[in-house]
Parts: sequence; structure tokens; C-alpha cells
Amino acid sequence: MRRTELNDLAAFATLTDAGSFTRAAGRLGMSPSALSHAISGLEARLGVQLLARTTRSVAPTEAGDRLLTVLRPALDDIAGGLAGLSELRDKPAGTLRITAFRHAARTVLWPVLPAFLARFPDVRVEVQIDDGLTDIVSNRFDAGLRWGDKVAGDMAAIRVGPAIRFAVVGSPAYLAATPALRSLRDLGRHRCIGYRLKSSEALYAWEFEKGGHRVQVRPEGPFVVNDEAMMLEASLAGLGLSYVYEDQVAGHLAASRLVRVLADWCPPNNGYYLYHLKRRFVSPALSLLIEALKAADPVPPGLGASTGAPGEAGTGRDLGV
Repeated sequence: MRRTELNDLAAFATLTDAGSFTRAAGRLGMSPSALSHAISGLEARLGVQLLARTTRSVAPTEAGDRLLTVLRPALDDIAGGLAGLSELRDKPAGTLRITAFRHAARTVLWPVLPAFLARFPDVRVEVQIDDGLTDIVSNRFDAGLRWGDKVAGDMAAIRVGPAIRFAVVGSPAYLAATPALRSLRDLGRHRCIGYRLKSSEALYAWEFEKGGHRVQVRPEGPFVVNDEAMMLEASLAGLGLSYVYEDQVAGHLAASRLVRVLADWCPPNNGYYLYHLKRRFVSPALSLLIEALKAADPVPPGLGASTGAPGEAGTGRDLGV
């Protein structure tokens, strides 16, 4: 295979991931016109149309999809082999692309990153905030950071954060003007602030557990938002109850700006896991970042690596307790 043809195949894979010539050209360090010329040349040599083009985006044709099923694993193997060679260097290098929940990025990843990047100046870290379970293979991420302990069979997962607890909170004024909240059944009579998942557009389900009994509640109320900070502001303003991370509201609870309810239904979960594709080569940069995350929060005995996958939060079901 000629070197130019291999370059064109790699460019084709990058283009399908990026979804546009402009974004792909930026990643490849070339002009959009040069990229378009390379793809047209590849299609001419293969004798098939690989892309369906519009004025705003591109998508693979059936022939393009068939090529990608063969091409992506081969490119991943090459990338893994090249990454393995960097172990021979004194310093790790390259770009790590990580997708994470906002809370995970803020509480687990960010406390480690400044020191990590200072220690390894040849490593570049790119973080994309997303509330869904991103397909790290098709979206070309090195790893994902989510809470939960179940991953797909082709993923490896390592616990890297402390246990996480959620809290249901409301303002004192709101709770004083509404029915008493003594059990989960009473939640149906309350206004709840909804959180719309950006990835699936479903409403995030409030998850509860007590005595081994797990329940998901579909929130109903006058306000829905897709921003955690605004959801919290809504509860502070007395619009209703919010389901939030416990650490987000510690200061408000201490200052009596918010009141916690149903605490006995909100036990801690296993915390955040970093997951990545199982493969022969894991880049030295990713290995070092994993070690830094584990060192920042040592995992209790019995809660190490998992073979199973953080899933996107459920969309909920009716209250059944």
C-alpha cells in the first residue's frame, strides 16, 4: 500500500468522526480543500462513493460504513503500537481525550490535572463534558469518566473516586408551604425540578435505595433545565425540590438556605470509574493518569477494577413503593 493511500484512509476515518471537513481538517492540520481533494482521490481509486455530503455535514455511505468496520480496528492497532513505543522515552507524550460528567471532571479529574500536566509537559489532555455514556471508540476518546460499576464486555474500568451520595433538597419557604415529606410516596405531591439529559434528551430519573429496594422516580414540576447550577438556583428560589450531588449543597445546608429530605433513601454509591477499551497497548500517558487518579483517592479493599459499565442515568419509571 502506498503511503499516500494510508494517509487518505486515516483522513477518511478522521472525517467521519468529525462530521465536517472543517473540523476534520483542523484535527489533521491541513486545509479543508486539501482534505476534500484527498477524499475524492480515495473514492476515485476505490471506485465507490464513501461519503454523502451536504452543505453542513458529511456521513458515510453504505460502502463507507463497510470500509470503516475494517479500517478503525486497524488504525487503533497502529495507534496502540506507536503508543507502546513511547514507553522507551524518558517522558510520555501525546494527547489524551477524555469524556466525563461535569461533576466527575470537577471533583475527580481537575484536582489531579495541574500537577499531572506539570510533571509531564509533553502530554496534552482534552476533556469533553457530557452527561451521557459516550461511545469512546466511535468518538475517538481514550477514556471515559462516569459513576457506576458496569461496563461493556470490551471495556476495562477502574474506580478512581470516592463514594458519591445524592441529596433531595428544597428551600425552607417551599417546604413550609407544601405537604410534609415523610416517605417516597409523598414525593408525588411535590414540585420537582427536572434535569434534561443533553445526550438522550430524556429526563434524568431520581434514584433511591433503602434496605436493598431500589426505586427510580420520574420528576414532575414547573421547571426543567439541563444545567446543574440553574437547577440548584431554582430550588434556592423556592420553585421546588432538586436531586443534586451532596457536596454541591453542603454549604447551603449548613447555612440553612436549603433543607434536606429523604436522606435515608440516598445511600452512597461506589463512586466514579475511569473506563477504556481493553487492548494490548494502553498508552503510557493514560496509565500514568490512572495511577495519579488512584493515588489521589485510594480505593477501599474489594472495590478495584471492574468488568462491568457505567451506564447513562435511567429515564425513570413511576413511583412504586
